[in-house]
Amino acid sequence: MNTTPSQLTIGVVAPLTGRLAPLGKPLTYVLKTLAPQLEHVRNGSRRHDVTVAVRDSRSDPAAARQAVRDLVATDEAHVVLTMAGTQVLPAVADACEELGVPCLSTTFPWQAYVHSRGATPGHSFQWTYHFAWGLDDIATVFARMWEQTGVRHATVGCLWNDELQGGLLRHEEYGFAPVTSARGHTLVDLGSYREPATDLQEQVGRMREHGADIVTSAATAADLALFHRQARQAGLRPRLITCSRWLTYPHTHTTSVPGVHAELADARVATLVYWSPGHPYRSSLDGTTCADLAHAYQQDTGESWLQPLGLAHALVETAHRALSTADDPTDRAAVARAIAGSTFSTIAGTLDWKQGPTPNIALLRLSGGQWHQGPKGPRLAIVTNADTPEVPVTGELLPT
Repeated sequence: MNTTPSQLTIGVVAPLTGRLAPLGKPLTYVLKTLAPQLEHVRNGSRRHDVTVAVRDSRSDPAAARQAVRDLVATDEAHVVLTMAGTQVLPAVADACEELGVPCLSTTFPWQAYVHSRGATPGHSFQWTYHFAWGLDDIATVFARMWEQTGVRHATVGCLWNDELQGGLLRHEEYGFAPVTSARGHTLVDLGSYREPATDLQEQVGRMREHGADIVTSAATAADLALFHRQARQAGLRPRLITCSRWLTYPHTHTTSVPGVHAELADARVATLVYWSPGHPYRSSLDGTTCADLAHAYQQDTGESWLQPLGLAHALVETAHRALSTADDPTDRAAVARAIAGSTFSTIAGTLDWKQGPTPNIALLRLSGGQWHQGPKGPRLAIVTNADTPEVPVTGELLPT
């Protein structure tokens, strides 16, 4: 029986610097806390020593591609992990596909993941795998929260940018319209805008023109605060704002501008919830619960828990499992096959790449939440759990 150790490398591309750096904190934290458990993996009768190599994407697609090249050529990575960035994440995945190294990623709607890489649903990538939710899942959760305001058939103003995210949200097949129209809601496009926005009065005017008292968006915290302030100055106050993307984080975490915090606290923004301390899942590595992980993060960093924390942990769990179950973990193709055949429970829920909505995708289910202002800052309350009945509701939806 051969028990001689051999070396494996988990490569990581994370935004350590640049505008996405706040989004990189959960992954770097998880890597640090799980370091003792990542020192080796056991695959059958063999024990393999593991090195974790982290490269900075610098929040830039070109730098991210170079980071992958360095991980492959210099660090000899057997699998690459990444998360965060509508341009950076696809750049990492594409570089991995080109260089023939397995890649695991998350925190990006799967339609955006596919389309940003020049493909369409149904396309099968050879090396790259992703777990997340769909734009249709976001639309469903948002529509449920619109309906919780007491409006059965809402006219909803859509504040969407002129980039990839906005284009996909508007997509007649994959965007919001098919889901929300079927539920009786009317979407009104308030007009695209370039990020960062400097003036959204035109969009406010269209909101007034169409009588939309609910707004949905995927804006940054600063842009949404600008829109809300200009709407108030025009005498308008949205009954509810639903916002994905940056507003899945506490607005106090994504910007240091005090005026933004005050504006968004007043807006009571509702958002999607893919992970929280109340989710009843455990780590496949050591049984850590969601509550345990969130509490440890807050204790160790002094900052609020973040939704990507659970997904970062699940990334590492998946890499560990793939290296533990691959026919030959030193063979990148075998590691890719191990990911493709995986179905297992993680701290982010069950990941199943065999039953995804499209090849290479494992689907996560969504709850709906709303930011409620508390004495210690924004608190994310779970207000709808129709697709996640195991996740407890922790508050009521509060229209403005």
